[in-house]
Amino acid sequence: MSQTSAGVPARQSNSRQPATGRLIRSLAVASLVANIVIVVTGGAVRLTASGLGCPEWPLCTADSLVTTPKMGVHGIIEFGNRLLTFVLTAIAFATLFSVWRLRAERRDLWWLSIGLLAGIPAQAVIGGITVLTGLNPWVVGLHFIVSMVLIVAAVVLVNRAWLSPEDLAVRHAPLAGRTLRPLLGAVGVLAAITVVLGVVVTGSGPHAGDHGAARNGLNPDLMTRIHVVPVYLLVFTLAVALYLVFRRVTDARLRNAVVLVTVVVLAQAVIGYVQHFLHLPIALVALHMLGACLLTAAAAQAVFVGFARQVPGGDTVPAAAAAPVD
Repeated sequence: MSQTSAGVPARQSNSRQPATGRLIRSLAVASLVANIVIVVTGGAVRLTASGLGCPEWPLCTADSLVTTPKMGVHGIIEFGNRLLTFVLTAIAFATLFSVWRLRAERRDLWWLSIGLLAGIPAQAVIGGITVLTGLNPWVVGLHFIVSMVLIVAAVVLVNRAWLSPEDLAVRHAPLAGRTLRPLLGAVGVLAAITVVLGVVVTGSGPHAGDHGAARNGLNPDLMTRIHVVPVYLLVFTLAVALYLVFRRVTDARLRNAVVLVTVVVLAQAVIGYVQHFLHLPIALVALHMLGACLLTAAAAQAVFVGFARQVPGGDTVPAAAAAPVD
């Protein structure tokens, strides 16, 4: 095995093998994609005023589990979104079964899989309360926020599923140094605040999910102005983080993660401004919802890569010998 200048073993790049099988890694990615897709389709339910297309829960109507011709296109849209829950459930169960044999040595994958599976019935209950309360905007917002939490868990699962035996063997120093880590932490916090305030703005806006649904009673213009404050702070924080990761040669994984979240934030900001001044056209609002999912995922990725002691593709170098970027 080759030696570094500090006399510690270096990674043998030609012998790296993932610690998990291809099935586990594929299911982890599928879980992330499915959790994003179901948010977007849920947004389509709201934006087409189909939120009460199935006015009952868990049945669609008082007498039928599925939508009926009487419910029309709104019933089809709402029930179609409910059906996607079964796809998400199938992926979650498959992921759990795929890590069963590794549950002793890979408890991280095991508990992440359980958490993603447990989030599905929790979301089903919140969705039912949403319907039974006539699309209460605060409950609808909670439904969205829990989806963001599941997306974060899925991002971590994807990263952890790609860890190799070499990665698992040694606890690395974090890729981000003492100066950069607080910035990445701020990115995570500001991204979360941005998403939560975006939910509040949505609850005060016109797209309620049904023409008779209540709004949260807050002033949408005021809430929009409050919503952009953490966005400005996020852009400034990322500008400083970009300067640090490009100031000197640094690990490509960290640099790519910071660049990715920056691109997503800027794209979200542009979409947000355009949709506001165009009075919230449905297509742009849907795109903004997708952007919120991507922002959540990108911020989680940046925080994970910057802080984690075990990062996919890392060099097998003890923490004391590593040189993270400041």
